[in-house]
Amino acid sequence: MSFLSGFIAIIGPPNVGKSTLLNRILGTKLAIVSSRPQTTRNRITGIYHGDGFQMVFMDTPGIHKTRSALHESMVESALATPQEVDLVLLVIEMQRPDDPEIPSVVGNLKKLKKSCILVINKIDMFPKEQILPVIDKLRQTHPFEAVIPVSALKGDGVDALLEELKSRLKPGPQFFTKDMNTDRTEAFLVSELIREKIYFHVKQELPYSSAVTVDKMEEIPDRNLLSIAARIHVETESQKGILIGQKGRMVKAIGRSARLELEKMFNVQVYLDLKVRVEKNWTKDSKALRRLGY
Repeated sequence: MSFLSGFIAIIGPPNVGKSTLLNRILGTKLAIVSSRPQTTRNRITGIYHGDGFQMVFMDTPGIHKTRSALHESMVESALATPQEVDLVLLVIEMQRPDDPEIPSVVGNLKKLKKSCILVINKIDMFPKEQILPVIDKLRQTHPFEAVIPVSALKGDGVDALLEELKSRLKPGPQFFTKDMNTDRTEAFLVSELIREKIYFHVKQELPYSSAVTVDKMEEIPDRNLLSIAARIHVETESQKGILIGQKGRMVKAIGRSARLELEKMFNVQVYLDLKVRVEKNWTKDSKALRRLGY
């Protein structure tokens, strides 16, 4: 029996639960999540290993109207991904079946002539009798190969989705070894986790103007310690002041939340040195975007 494999894009509007779905499928937290839209900025590869098969998922930023060079970079990444895969998962949420971004996404898929499965997320928030009419209506917009309602948060319907995906895999190589669940570096995952904590602790628009880079990661085996030096980049001095907080309270809170989760991730003690730096107007500067990993 030949090995089965395939690349699968996860696309859709912002804040519909694409990253939550990826994490649920993998059974581990790979992509950061937030209640705010446009949290995902980079394409993130997640690898699902099964008995005799492998699915390589590509989680993408939400497709939305762009306002800056950063947003343009995010949307370009999302729109380019379906061209590189075997199958597309278009994720929408049950409470927004008429999201204005959906027609343009569907139109793009028609041009690419890609096989597409529609995933309707967040069904746990609605009674079952409301779901079927939404499915019937959406089937009329595009010849989806399947329409599968799920709750990425609770796991409902995810097994059915995986079975549907497995049935569409084709004979192919094992692209990644079984010990890999992503092709992203540890430094990238650390920077993303710190950025997630900024979204959690800072309630203003500031998280959208912040980026995180990791300067150093050093293992100290004799102390069972991982030492990490990272920087939070913001656009103005006033933003820097907010992120540091009175007597450093805000940056300490962000650092403590990140450190506790990093210790679970790496199963060692973590020392996190977190500094805040002004990178003026970086979201509008293409050179700065590249320097910061976008």
